[in-house]
Amino acid sequence: MHRSRVYALLIDTPEPDAAAVFWSAALGVPARPDPAEEQFTSLHEAIPGLAVVVQAVDDAPRFHLDIETDNVEAETARLLGLGATQVAQWLECRVLRTPGGHLLCVLPVHSAPEVFEAGARVWP
Repeated sequence: MHRSRVYALLIDTPEPDAAAVFWSAALGVPARPDPAEEQFTSLHEAIPGLAVVVQAVDDAPRFHLDIETDNVEAETARLLGLGATQVAQWLECRVLRTPGGHLLCVLPVHSAPEVFEAGARVWP
């Protein structure tokens, strides 16, 4: 048995500065660059309970979801069983492609314990 929940919506773009300015103004929230990881700019409280982040990528613009879990291997196996394919691994994170062609990342729990506990679904 393991648990998981949608943790973040990422706005992937090769033009992160312009995208962060646009989305910050469009959503009426502050854009906060992450000094530890330069490729990420958080759009604080854009969607309550969900991290919304602009991510710099060297690829076409797109959106992708991050799913956080207390068992990366089990959640990855569950999603592969549903038809996703693994396309990459970065540290503890797994990058999957869904049957519709979208990217999805599976990562260890990043949210506060009480947030994860309140929103996580339990899987056999």
